[in-house]
Amino acid sequence: MSSTPTSVENLVATLRAAGCVFAEEEAELLLAAAAEGADLAALVARRVAGQPLEHVVGWAEFCGLRMAVGEGAFVPRRRSEFLVREAVARGRSGAVVLDLCCGVGAVGAAVAARLGGRGGRVELHAADIDPAALSYAVRNVAAYGGRVYAGDLYGPLPGALMGRIDVLVANAPYVPTEEIGLLPPEAREHEPLTSLDGGADGVAVQRRVAAGALPWLAPGGRLLIETSDRQAPWTTEALTRAGFGEVEVVSSEELDATVVIGTAAS
Repeated sequence: MSSTPTSVENLVATLRAAGCVFAEEEAELLLAAAAEGADLAALVARRVAGQPLEHVVGWAEFCGLRMAVGEGAFVPRRRSEFLVREAVARGRSGAVVLDLCCGVGAVGAAVAARLGGRGGRVELHAADIDPAALSYAVRNVAAYGGRVYAGDLYGPLPGALMGRIDVLVANAPYVPTEEIGLLPPEAREHEPLTSLDGGADGVAVQRRVAAGALPWLAPGGRLLIETSDRQAPWTTEALTRAGFGEVEVVSSEELDATVVIGTAAS
């Protein structure tokens, strides 16, 4: 398919008929991917079949950066840019940063990009249980010298990190199990269940993150967990029970995002 006006119009019509709300924007991205050597017809077929656009084109925009992503991996959400913003506000150049439940490593990479601006550097680490996502995380954190670990939460981390982490960000799954079926098909059919299912109340993994955090944090270090407005009281309780004496909840109406932050004693 060529990029003549008529063919572009046909592509937009095809995408719109398939239920793509932002058909014009998606057509531009698919055409750009084809211009880079991909088979446009194959890309369109995958998108029409319901695959996430980001899986089809191979990347997602996040915090102004292009993050590698593909089939079988969780697609970074725009609301998680608020998690990045809050982490950066509490970090510094030279900080030790851990992106836990990192998925494709988008949050950690974005934090490192912002904290490491103007010649600064951060020490970036990222961990997740999903090998498919980690194959993309390795690529996304490489520019910042990041290291990636495969395993459950803190299990795969090197002991040398204990007591050194200044900023610990976690976008752990927080969809209640019974609500998985209410998610859009793109999510529930094409993203791993481990990146979505947060247990009965959606806070099961967050509780485990909070419970194990303090030994890894440096004095005054912060744990930041993305959650929902509805679940924030339970997330707050998890951090309080874990021993965080200072816990705060911050929200963004613009991004419909909520983050709970716990600070380790200095």
